[in-house]
Amino acid sequence: MSKSSSLSMPISTPSKATWRDYYELTKPRVVALLVLTALVGMCLSTPGVIPWQVLVPSMLGIGLLSSAAAAINHIVDERIDTIMARTHKRPLPEGKITQTNAIAFATSIAVLGFVMLYALVNPLTAWLTLSGLVGYSFIYTMYLKRATPQNITIGGLAGAIPPLLGWTAMTNEIHPNALLLVLLIFTWTPPHFWALAIHRKDDYAKVNIPMLPVTHGVTFTKTQILLYTVLLFVVSLIPYLVGMSNWLYLVGSVILNLIFFAYAWKLKFNADENTAMDTFKFSIIHLMLLFIVLLVDHYLLPVT
Repeated sequence: MSKSSSLSMPISTPSKATWRDYYELTKPRVVALLVLTALVGMCLSTPGVIPWQVLVPSMLGIGLLSSAAAAINHIVDERIDTIMARTHKRPLPEGKITQTNAIAFATSIAVLGFVMLYALVNPLTAWLTLSGLVGYSFIYTMYLKRATPQNITIGGLAGAIPPLLGWTAMTNEIHPNALLLVLLIFTWTPPHFWALAIHRKDDYAKVNIPMLPVTHGVTFTKTQILLYTVLLFVVSLIPYLVGMSNWLYLVGSVILNLIFFAYAWKLKFNADENTAMDTFKFSIIHLMLLFIVLLVDHYLLPVT
């Protein structure tokens, strides 16, 4: 090969990371839903208006620590993300961000979020939020995810605590009503994630992650999803039954849970190739609207 021809060959270089790549590390849509539930927990803890001096640092601190947890999840799962079809375009597998830079980014926003909560909100909220990061990033991602088909059931507790964080940010105490909001998300998580796991069963099998559809089969998982939507329906009634919310929430909750049950029923008995993913997508809408209805009910029909 001549010198001139060799010089004309393109040289492959790694992509330069942009702010969008770091933004993607934080799983912004997931974090936005978590912050929404934290906001609702904050609002439900008090009948009045939330002072901005608490609102702003609380939302930022919870958002930053949740984003750090998501970034750590990317770091830990880089190897399997490279293999899985759903995740191989993430910034780390594509080489847009190095492991070192990702670790530095996750550490920086975690420290910033913790300091913000500790100094400007209260230590209880700071430590609880940090415990959520540890639970999701290390206990779930590093251990449970690879150890048991009940990984998402047990690990889901870490992702369910944002309403409690919002509540403690306002009151500096752990209240039973806040724990009820945690229970709502905890019960919602398995049918939400198992629907995605059915759709991506082959991906999880390829990387030896023991998701329920891989270890126990799709039929069994569909049954579990259906049963969990029934359990979620019952749990969703409790805020009304204990006087935490009023009739508007009750109506909205019943409608949303009936729709979720209908998706689960179709998935179990009359599924097509898109039903699992459709169920997963609706579950996100379900949780978002359920908490918005809680919020609207709280301000339009205050419980006396």
